[in-house]
Amino acid sequence: MAGAFGFKSCQKIRGPQIRNLLAAKDFFLFDCDGVLWHGENAISGAAEVVNSLTRQGKNVVFVTNNCTRPRESYVHKFSRLGFTDVMLEQIFSSSYCSALYLRDFVQVSGQVFVMGCDGLRRELQEAGIPCVEEADDPSATIYDCPLAPDVKAVLVGHDDKLTFLKLAKASCYLKNPECLFLATDTDPWHPLSSGRILPGSGSLTAALEVASGRKATVIGKPSRFMFECISSQFSGVDPAQCLMVGDRLETDMLFGSNCGLDTMLTLTGVSQIEEAQEYRNSELTTNHSFVPNYVVDTIADFLPAFEELEEEGN
Repeated sequence: MAGAFGFKSCQKIRGPQIRNLLAAKDFFLFDCDGVLWHGENAISGAAEVVNSLTRQGKNVVFVTNNCTRPRESYVHKFSRLGFTDVMLEQIFSSSYCSALYLRDFVQVSGQVFVMGCDGLRRELQEAGIPCVEEADDPSATIYDCPLAPDVKAVLVGHDDKLTFLKLAKASCYLKNPECLFLATDTDPWHPLSSGRILPGSGSLTAALEVASGRKATVIGKPSRFMFECISSQFSGVDPAQCLMVGDRLETDMLFGSNCGLDTMLTLTGVSQIEEAQEYRNSELTTNHSFVPNYVVDTIADFLPAFEELEEEGN
């Protein structure tokens, strides 16, 4: 199916083209924020699309760089917003995949220092990974605070309680070349409903990279590791049979490209088609990895195709 409508054409598709795409793919990977919902409001038609894919016997998984909540919280949110029967096993967040990386891939043997929210810590703790306890006196500074022994990794995620002391301590731990330096994701910022923006994990990671003189290993999108987690937990995952649906060119589309997946940009989130077209027309071949195969205004554009399929089945 790859390239059926023009390889990396960035072409808007609808109607019969979407129907053919649905028939050709077995695995659908969805980003969440900006694709399925905005905050606590589901995007119109999104729940119906996901529910219909499940009824059609398709495999659906959710891949999100949001590391602020544990997967159980996502299950409740899906249910609350009308997505029926979404199970824990379908959710692959950057926090969950970070826990898998530390436990199964590198088999970390000591403590992990976390710059991140409670949701990230909870995923690590549920995986049996010991985290450094934060118990500094409010007046403590890097000159006199204790440093935890046996720190084998520093993990950076979204941290809305970031302090200069946390950044300084992380920098000290990373002076040890044996200490791993990991980041949940590289998202630079996130849009807020008020029109303001929220600095993302990528901005905190960049600060620590400068302070430590080291580069972080990224766990979430656009790294391949998240897809490797999916492949390890779902048998028979064929990249050629997968479609990655997202709203951000530099994470979702690049993730799909890195993993050999067809990609679809939905215009309900961060990136718009004009940006994708600029990447497509760029003379830099590296920019072509940001270009989606397909574009839809919203994933609700899938709904007429489902209606046709259901009419045929009756």
